[in-house]
This record gives sequence, C-alpha cells and structure tokens, in this order.
Amino acid sequence: MEIKLCSQQDLPELVAIANQSYLDHYTYLWHDNGEEYIRSNFSDHQLKEELANPNAVFYLIVQENKTIGYLKLNIDKGVQDYPAATSLELQRLYFIQSASGKGLGKLALDFVIDYAGKKNKKIVWLTSMDSSRAVAFYQKLGFSIHSHYFLTFPTMKEAYRKILVMCREL
Repeated sequence: MEIKLCSQQDLPELVAIANQSYLDHYTYLWHDNGEEYIRSNFSDHQLKEELANPNAVFYLIVQENKTIGYLKLNIDKGVQDYPAATSLELQRLYFIQSASGKGLGKLALDFVIDYAGKKNKKIVWLTSMDSSRAVAFYQKLGFSIHSHYFLTFPTMKEAYRKILVMCREL
C-alpha cells in the first residue's frame, strides 16, 4: 500500500474515489441515498476548494496501481478543550468496498499518527457515527470517546445522526 500526497492535478481521481467510497458504505444513512450530501461534499468544485485550503491535506491510498481510498487531514484544527496549534483532525478516511476489512485502515492510521508527530501535535481527533463498526476499530487503536453531537441534515435518517468525537493523545 502506498499513501501519496494528492494535488490539484489529482482532482479527477480524488472526486472519483470520494464518490465511490462514499456510495460503497454510506447510502443507507439517507432517505435520498446520500445524493444531496454527495453533490455538496464530493463535487469537483467542492474538493478543488478543499484542496486549495493550506490547512487541509489530502492523500490518495493506492495498492497495486489502483486508488482504493483516501484521507483528509486538517492540520491545525482544535476541538473543544484542545487548541488548533496542538491538534490534528482526521476528517476523512474512506476505502472502496473491496479494500475494506484488510488491515489497510490500521496502516493508514499509523501514517496519520506519524504525520501528526512530525507536526508536533499532541492530539489526533476524528468523528465517527456512534452506530459504526469504526468506533471499536478506533478504540482498539488508542482513541477514546471525548464527546458527541447530532447532525441536522434534513435527508439523513434520524437513527444515524449521533456523531462521536474521538481523540488520541500522542
């Protein structure tokens, strides 16, 4: 597995993997199968804007010359009682269905923890749906539940709105 920095030139590949990985895993959350969410979060325009943000960095996850996932980090982003200067957010870690459950998420998370250490961060944090199997995965890798909140997207099913904020101190 290779984790490679994503640039503006990789935008078509990023848009494709963002859409595919989201469709592979998250359509059940939505009354509209996630169409509105995908349109507003994974369009060319939206991802181009996010790529241009100097506080955000994207990486493509490649295996055998095929992009199988991606991750997005917000380099200086605090959460509640943790200041931005010492906090890094793992905003997205998505894989296509065929790459899920093969230990690649742990390798990607190891990459994120190493990246945070090189940036002198004291904490890595992320959000996860409380109903997701990912919660146990993150806990196994040293993250603990810090707090929670509820999403308010009108097309999201009520049962899936609770989001956990999870933190790992370095």
